[in-house]
Amino acid sequence: MSDAAQPSAAEVRAAAEAVKAALDRHLDAVERRSGEDDPTVYAAFNELAAAAEEYDELLYEAYDEVTPFEIPGDDSLPAYTGPDEPSALSVLIRRDYSVVEPRRLFAQAQRVADLDPDADPAVDGGEDEEAGSIGNSVHTALGVLFGEYEPDEIASRHEEFGFEEGDSTLWVTAADESAEPGEWLTAPFDDVDPQRVVCRFDVSAVFDDEDEDEQREGPADGAEL
Repeated sequence: MSDAAQPSAAEVRAAAEAVKAALDRHLDAVERRSGEDDPTVYAAFNELAAAAEEYDELLYEAYDEVTPFEIPGDDSLPAYTGPDEPSALSVLIRRDYSVVEPRRLFAQAQRVADLDPDADPAVDGGEDEEAGSIGNSVHTALGVLFGEYEPDEIASRHEEFGFEEGDSTLWVTAADESAEPGEWLTAPFDDVDPQRVVCRFDVSAVFDDEDEDEQREGPADGAEL
């Protein structure tokens, strides 16, 4: 950022005063709250978060300094409203991959096709390819592999297939009753209700980064190892 675009000392000072005022309003709202979900407290929290973020940005732009403030994101699930003793469950899984070695992907898919060329209709060959040849079609190779292997096996062997793992999550949701056969196949994820989630399990590299940061920081002063 150029010097002309940098905030002035007065602007940074004004942002700091705004944080102080927001702190007072937040404390006042907390002291006067009418219940656990008082909207006044919620509004004061958001105002304080916005003021702190503005001050942090201006402080960094003007002086290349940061604050210790960290505003938590609202990434938690809402309160559970499903049955206490669910008799029907749905398990929703998302796993992200990057295709980092296409040649491995094609080779593994071709091996499956060679063993059983009639197993998947996607491997039908084209005018310029022999029947049962994967060629260089990522779509065809993915269809063959995911048609042959269970998702858990692909996850455990992802490197063999030329994949790199991304984030993944698994949600277990409760239902009042089991769905009829074929009932949701046309839109399997449209009716997911976050308030019916019994439990969830997330895997992400961001969690590994947080653990590494904590290890680098080491124990607090006076803490025992």
